[in-house]
Amino acid sequence: MSLKIAIQGIPGSFHHQVALKAYGDEAEILPFNTFEAVAKSISQGEADFGVMAIENSIAGAILPNYDLLDRYELFITDEFYLPISHQLMALPGQQIEKIKEVRSHPMALLQCKTFLAQHPNMKQVDDIDTATVAKRISQEQSEGLAAIASEIAAEIYGLEILARDIQTVKSNFTRFILLANKINPSDEGSNKASFKVTIKNEQGGLAQLLSMLAYKGLDLSKIQSIPVIEKPWEYSFFIDAVFTNYENYRDAMNLIQRDFGDVKIFGEYRSRK
Repeated sequence: MSLKIAIQGIPGSFHHQVALKAYGDEAEILPFNTFEAVAKSISQGEADFGVMAIENSIAGAILPNYDLLDRYELFITDEFYLPISHQLMALPGQQIEKIKEVRSHPMALLQCKTFLAQHPNMKQVDDIDTATVAKRISQEQSEGLAAIASEIAAEIYGLEILARDIQTVKSNFTRFILLANKINPSDEGSNKASFKVTIKNEQGGLAQLLSMLAYKGLDLSKIQSIPVIEKPWEYSFFIDAVFTNYENYRDAMNLIQRDFGDVKIFGEYRSRK
């Protein structure tokens, strides 16, 4: 029986590419319009695993997805870094000067802002997904409308690429996390962990926490503050940390619980960076 993999988007999207690379061509892809629907399908066991973008090297963290990870009690089993290359595409025979509107996911539009600034005749419109726009253009035979999507999307939906590699920064990567509804047993190769710390509201608490983590040999590759909704002006911190000594890492988790506040571990896995 093939694995069921939940993604945000449709065939040709970047999430679709990651799902196939991570789980193989035999995987059954369950497409959803929103990240919340993806999280819900994993949580309820409709999908075996899920793929979710969490940060981009240009645009930064996707903050709502941290909340979904927490709220739906999901666990990170692995991570995947995908180089992102954006293409401007339209119906065959269209000229770039005749394009009046370009649609894509807001993150893709942001990543191509320098190119788009050079074409002020194109009205920029946010849409739910890169490949969805490409599919719609193909189905509706929309002239004067372009999509920003992947080369694979152009192939799938029969569109012509008008401009290649239009992302502002050419070394553009998105980090995806692979998710399940149960914790992945740590293997001997685990050298990275993702966890949330809700520290006590005390002066110097964060500085002391960071000093302790450094002393225990944890290299923080990511720290992201999220407001605690029920406690105004208090914050939780989502942290990704790489380590070389697993026992030191576990000691650090115990010390957080004892001296700093609450800790919730989302996964222990191998760093793929």
